[in-house]
Amino acid sequence: MTTLTVTARGQVTFRKEVLQHLGIKPGEKIELDLLPDGRAALRAARPTGSMAGFVGLLAGKTAKVASLEEINEAAASGWARRR
Repeated sequence: MTTLTVTARGQVTFRKEVLQHLGIKPGEKIELDLLPDGRAALRAARPTGSMAGFVGLLAGKTAKVASLEEINEAAASGWARRR
C-alpha cells in the first residue's frame, strides 16, 4: 500500500510508480469515484472520442481519394463477404 501526504492546500503528489501503474502521463487526467465507507476508486481518465476525431483519424495517410460510388461498393462487398 502506498501512503500519500496531503498538503495544507489539500493536494497530494503521486509517486512515479503509481502513475506508471495507472498508465498516466504528465498532463493527463485522473477519474476519482467516491465509494461508500469513505473509500475511493482511482483510474486514468480516457477520452471517449468524437465523430469529428474519427473522421480526421486517417487524414493525410494516403494520396488515394475514393469516390462515393467506390465507398458504397466497398461497403456492399464487405457486407456480402466478397473481396
